[in-house]
Amino acid sequence: MNSYTKIAVFGGIYSNYLALEETIKDARQRGAETLFCLGDLGGFGPNPDKVFPILWRHDVQVIQGNYDDSIGFRKHDCACGYTDPKDNYFAQISFDYTAKKTRDRYKDWLQTLPTQLMIQLGKYRTLLCHGSPRRVNEFLWESTTSRAFLEKLLDDYQADLILCTHTGLHWHKALLRDRHVVNVGAIGRPANDGQPSVWYAMIEATPQFRLEFLSIHYDYEALAEEMKEEGLPEEFIETILSGWWTTCLEILPSKERARGKY
Repeated sequence: MNSYTKIAVFGGIYSNYLALEETIKDARQRGAETLFCLGDLGGFGPNPDKVFPILWRHDVQVIQGNYDDSIGFRKHDCACGYTDPKDNYFAQISFDYTAKKTRDRYKDWLQTLPTQLMIQLGKYRTLLCHGSPRRVNEFLWESTTSRAFLEKLLDDYQADLILCTHTGLHWHKALLRDRHVVNVGAIGRPANDGQPSVWYAMIEATPQFRLEFLSIHYDYEALAEEMKEEGLPEEFIETILSGWWTTCLEILPSKERARGKY
């Protein structure tokens, strides 16, 4: 098991290679020993193949998300876990575009990614996953995921700290016996907060647990223009420009949805 004291962790690149480059630059400048991506490299954004060389060049350690599993193994949908037809309609547009635009060499690499990873972060036995340790596409929402459930997850998987993503919204819950669960958010699209910036997590254990959610600014207008050139939905482009989610809203619990515009 590899050991660290300071790591940068992000999820949901969603083909946003411009935000990825800025996130890596910021994390290195802040002294991250290594960087972890918790999956979902493609989807939503343009030209997914631009992401892979950046990850490889900077030795980012990557966990397999549901999108990566589906693209890698040539499945027919993203297995995102949506239940509403509105959510699934836009999810399928995104998936079909990403599957068409991802070269076979990258699809084959996605197959090789681990679904979970255990590391030692200071004194904290840390489990990295995509949705949850139980299921790759499980949504752990801040408002609806109870502390008792999170305590059980930590017990069941013998961890002091769980790092996840999938929802696209970052949050942290400190639990009993100095244990923690952190949703690191996503860097591929804004956090439905009316700001075009995106978020990642810097986590230290030197020796005490320290978490900082960091906002990343990037050339979102250039990304939006590229999305337009690729014929992606106007709804996706509006989200990048405005910071408000316009799609995949039906899955949101009431408290999370109330924070947004739509």
